[in-house]
Amino acid sequence: MSDDLPPRGRCQVENQIIWDVVVSPLFEENAYIVRLAQRRECFIVDPGFDAHEIISFLHRRQLLPEAILVTHGHVDHIAGVGQLKMCWPDVPVFVGLGDAAKLADPYANLSATFGFPIQSPPGDRLLVDGERFSVAGISILAREVPGHSRGHMVFICEERSPAAVFVGDVIFAGSVGRTDFEDGDFRQLVESIERVLWPMPDDTVLLPGHGPPTTVGRERRTNPYLSGSRIW
Repeated sequence: MSDDLPPRGRCQVENQIIWDVVVSPLFEENAYIVRLAQRRECFIVDPGFDAHEIISFLHRRQLLPEAILVTHGHVDHIAGVGQLKMCWPDVPVFVGLGDAAKLADPYANLSATFGFPIQSPPGDRLLVDGERFSVAGISILAREVPGHSRGHMVFICEERSPAAVFVGDVIFAGSVGRTDFEDGDFRQLVESIERVLWPMPDDTVLLPGHGPPTTVGRERRTNPYLSGSRIW
C-alpha cells in the first residue's frame, strides 16, 4: 500500500477520473466534484454549506452536472442541494432509500437541532444496497453502510485502479462517524465497515465527508475504533 495520498482540495487525475474538493467553512465538510478527464459532464457528492463555491467552480470550469449523489441525509451533506437544483433543475438527486425522508425533514436531517431548519428537494432516485448505475460516464456501485445513519450509502468507483470510495461519514482518517444520533448504532457501524469496506484491497482510496483521504489498508491496521475487528 502506498502512503502517498492526495491532499484535500487538489484536483486528482488517475485512470482518467478527476475529483476536486470544496470544503465548507461550516462543519468542514467535503463536497466532491467528480468527472472523467477531457469531459465536461460531472457529478457532485454531498453538497453542504458550500453551494455558492461549487456553482462558481462549475461555471469557471464550464462543467455540466449530471447528478447529485447524497451519502446520507444530515444537513451538512445536503444543505446545498436546493441551490444546485435552482441552477440545474433537471439534475437528479440520488440518495439511499433509508435516508430519503431526511431530506425534507428538518428534525431528521438535524438542521432544526442546530437552529437553522432546512428542507432539501426530495430524492429523484432512491437507491438500494448493491445498486449499480453510471453517471457522467463513470460506473458506480452503491452500498448501504448503516450505523452513522440508517440509510447511509457509500459510492464505489470500481473501474478506477485503485478503487475510490466516497464514504461520507462512515469512516475517517483515524476515526469513524459518530453514532449518538437517533438512528445511530456503533456496533452496526463497525459491522457495516467490516462487511463492505474491509474486503476491498489495501490501496482502495477512501474519500470521507470530513478530513483528508485515507486507504482501507491504513484504517484496517491503525484506526483505533476498529483495531479490534473480529474478522480482519
